[in-house]
Amino acid sequence: MGETAVDRVRMGVLGCADIAWRRMLPVLAAHPAVELVAVGSRDGAKAAAFAERFGGEPVAGYDTVLGRPDVDAVYVPLPPALTADWTRRALQADKHVLCEKPLTGSARQASELRDLARARGRALFENYMFLCHPQHQLVDDLLAAGRIGRLRSLSAEFTIPAKPADDIRHRRDLDGGALTGVGGYPLRTALRHLGPGLEVVGAFLRADPHTGVDTGGAALLRTPDGVPAQLGFGVEHAYSCRYELTGSLGRITVPRAYTPPADHTAVVHLERGGAHEELTVPPHDQFRSVVTAFVAHIRSGAPSPLTGGALVEQARLVEGVRAVARLP
Repeated sequence: MGETAVDRVRMGVLGCADIAWRRMLPVLAAHPAVELVAVGSRDGAKAAAFAERFGGEPVAGYDTVLGRPDVDAVYVPLPPALTADWTRRALQADKHVLCEKPLTGSARQASELRDLARARGRALFENYMFLCHPQHQLVDDLLAAGRIGRLRSLSAEFTIPAKPADDIRHRRDLDGGALTGVGGYPLRTALRHLGPGLEVVGAFLRADPHTGVDTGGAALLRTPDGVPAQLGFGVEHAYSCRYELTGSLGRITVPRAYTPPADHTAVVHLERGGAHEELTVPPHDQFRSVVTAFVAHIRSGAPSPLTGGALVEQARLVEGVRAVARLP
């Protein structure tokens, strides 16, 4: 049965970021379970341009969107320095929230937001969209089947070329930098495959002398029973988004881990005993899957890796990297 207007989750948008234009709003506008109602911005021209392309009503200011009774949920694609505050305001206005990563770099704040969402009976998702791609479920299945034996180590890397000088990643006042921009992906990979309770035992962040933001870094984590994770990230590097799991009997490599296009056939590499297998996963739109999971959680409380305790663990790891690296 198709969705009706009554069935749809009525969405508002807080902010007109580039990721909203390129990735999320095309999906929200086309998703059968969503009705895009309002696009809010502090810049009226931006709101109008977004609404003209994707639908909904252009709205001046984020509070105006939150005050609308015809908005059930909001998508929050704001800079890292603003995300937690507007997420809190949205939850207090009884809106479900799909927020861009990072939700926050404070474990205390993440815990407060998670608890607020639970108290209000509202969904709170942090948009690490790669977690909704089935290639990672395939990795889970290989691990569970013992195909590489006992897990001994994890390594993960996400680096991208330099962005223009006016990009928010270069702005310290908006909490820009490599850790908030791309570092969360390797951290979330370690959290997914190694579980909660990870400890940051080493970290380095390289600061730009002119902007003060971190442009690259690395972290060493370990599980309570001593399995290490070596992570790298950067925003002035050759492009790379991969992770590798090494076990007592073999190795799994995911070469296009974080940003596979919707038409990309993913390949997971399995090495064991001198043999090499390439396991393919059909093309999949992970952005659409995020929206589908968000709607399902709103309707039925369906479980998702984008919500719950993982929000707090993720923030704790970001906080830990900053503390060990001693970068304010």
